This record gives sequence, structure tokens and C-alpha cells, in this order.
Amino acid sequence: MTNVSIEGLSLGTHLYKEVKQKILDSLRTGEWRPGAVIPSEKKLSERFAVSIGTVRKAVDELSAENVLIRHQGRGTFVASHGRGRYFFSFFHVVHQDGVREYPSVDLVAFSRGAADPEVAAALDLDVGDKTVRFTNRLSLRGGFVLLDEITLPAALFPGLSERALRERRSTVYQFYQEHFGISVIKAADRVRAACADALRAQLLEVPKGHPLLHVVRLARSFQDRPVELRHSYVNTAQHEYAVDLLGDRV
Repeated sequence: MTNVSIEGLSLGTHLYKEVKQKILDSLRTGEWRPGAVIPSEKKLSERFAVSIGTVRKAVDELSAENVLIRHQGRGTFVASHGRGRYFFSFFHVVHQDGVREYPSVDLVAFSRGAADPEVAAALDLDVGDKTVRFTNRLSLRGGFVLLDEITLPAALFPGLSERALRERRSTVYQFYQEHFGISVIKAADRVRAACADALRAQLLEVPKGHPLLHVVRLARSFQDRPVELRHSYVNTAQHEYAVDLLGDRV
């Protein structure tokens, strides 16, 4: 069977996947900005010369992935990294009584460096490429609970400074989005056990060798592009890592 091309789309059994990719391309290029409403399903179906059902399936999948957000009676919006979305989608440390709280954050380290083999492999860089590194210390209920050691590709964050990070008034993902056009749409976390070395023990105010939870996160933007490598160290004396899973994804 020969595929026919319409507006860059091929007529095949997975046409909605191509519509989804076209929508992602428009988000990546900034045609539709975070927080903006996208065209109606009818207008998208006309634009891509496909059925409304095909568009709806693509939009449904993007909504399930938290790239788009449907508001009944108002339309479908591009997700933006407000405080609420970060808190419920990307921040997984809670008190052992199950209560979720917004952390207080302070920047404790900032530097520039070159990508080592681990960083280069994770962020799709060449060894030696420029990176920006910083460490945030997060407090909950007045105690130091979490260290986030974050590495970014310098090329994606031109002009990022210690002052800008220190003075930001938003979550770090909202900061990426508003100042650099980088939208984190998904992240994969790997969890392991660790012991506090001298520096991390000092920053978290725990004894050296204290057991910690070590979470390695790779955050990605549109087109599956890696944009952040994060090593988090959690003091689990009174807190834990909690994730709610959807049954159909298990």
C-alpha cells in the first residue's frame, strides 16, 4: 500500500501518532506557548486533513502525558510548570504521615564544568562539552531533608547565572520554561540506597555515613530530548519517596 502525504502526514494505521508529533513540533518551536490554548480539534483536523477522531486520539495521549491540559468548556491548554504541577507531578518526597508540603529551597553551590562520560551519556553530549551544575537544599518542617545536585547542558541554558537561580520566584522547572523555553514534560527516576559522605552529611546536618535515599533523575523535553540530570539525596528519617502509579501502566 502506498502512503499518501498530506501536510507532512502519511496516511497509515498510526496516523494519530504523526498528528501528535506535529503538535509536539509546534510546541517545541514556540507556536503555542506554555499556558496558551491550542486550536480546537475541528481546526486541527482541518489543518492536518484528518478526522476529528484522529486529532482527539492524539490530544488524549498528550493530555495523559501532561503535555496538554483539558479544561471543560474552555479548551485545551499547553501545560505550564506552575507550582501545583511541579508539586504533584515531579516532587515525590512526603512526610511519613503522608502529608505533602511545599519545600523551602536554598542554593548552596553553583559551578560550570565539562561533561564527564556519565553526564555526556545521559544528556546526549560529547565528553568535555560545557555544563552548568548547581545544588539546591530543600527543607520540610524546618529541617533539611533533600539535596538536589543538578547538571544542565550549558548550550540549552545560555546566560544562566548563580544570581538568577538564587533570585528565582518559581519552581526550577517553571524557571527553565519561562527563561529558556525548556519545558520538562517527563522524567525517569531510579532509586537506590546511599550513605552520606562528609559534605552531604554537613549540608543535611546528619552524621557521616547516615543512610540516604539516592534518586537519579533524567528529565526530558519535547522529542525526548534530555535536558537535566539530577542526583537527589533524601534523609528518610521522617520522610519518604512516594509515587502514585496508574494501574493501566503497571
